[in-house]
Amino acid sequence: MNKVILMGRLTKDPEVRYSQSADPMAIARYTLAVNRPFKREGEPDADFINIVAFGKRGEFAEKYFRKGQMVGVVGRLQVRTYDDPDGRRQWFTEVIVDEQHFAESKASFENHQKATESSYTPTPPPTSGEAEGFYPINESLEDDDLPF
Repeated sequence: MNKVILMGRLTKDPEVRYSQSADPMAIARYTLAVNRPFKREGEPDADFINIVAFGKRGEFAEKYFRKGQMVGVVGRLQVRTYDDPDGRRQWFTEVIVDEQHFAESKASFENHQKATESSYTPTPPPTSGEAEGFYPINESLEDDDLPF
């Protein structure tokens, strides 16, 4: 059995091309950043998984999926190879979509977008009118966006 279930955030908007056959078919490619359940020092916090959606699924991805959005994907793992111009064998692993779903509400996605667009910038030190050692914080940040 070959079945993959993933949930992660899109690293960029899906890229869509159409086949050059008599009946052109959409081919959408995108990458999901899937958080790892544990983190080791010096290693990445997420895996970046290549996803491919064909036909109506590709058109759906093009129309509705956006960078930063949390999506769920059910599909199958596919490994393909080719020889590059230098004669070296190149391997690609990707997930071919059978199902794809929104994994968060539109409001949650928009809040996530606002939080990432207004990236954390430290507040300047207090001015003479503020209590020593204290300064205002940006309360619009969510807990996940705090620097500690």
